[in-house]
Amino acid sequence: MTRRDLIPLKGQRLTFTATVGRMGTKSAFKGPPLPTVLLKNLSIKSDVVANHLWMNVGKQFMDLRLQPGDVIQFDARVTEYVKGYKGHRSDVHKPLEQDYKLERPTKIAKL
Repeated sequence: MTRRDLIPLKGQRLTFTATVGRMGTKSAFKGPPLPTVLLKNLSIKSDVVANHLWMNVGKQFMDLRLQPGDVIQFDARVTEYVKGYKGHRSDVHKPLEQDYKLERPTKIAKL
């Protein structure tokens, strides 16, 4: 149930169901922090494909006024990204690794 179950789905646009865990923020390069949402138990047709995943909160997510425990359904594309520390400090050890995310969510609705 890790995001590794998303590997065979890379590049596909699919319909997901998830439970809202909590709202959060992440730092932006410039400007105020960006809102995020923690989604738990992401599933496709009742098959859990990831136990959790953070997504940026765009206008469609914001308009729903999500609360922890809300169940939502949305379409999104599975893509890969590189995570880890990309700086030059020798005292920080977070090796780069490939991970998977959902992007370009549409048709977002509370169930």
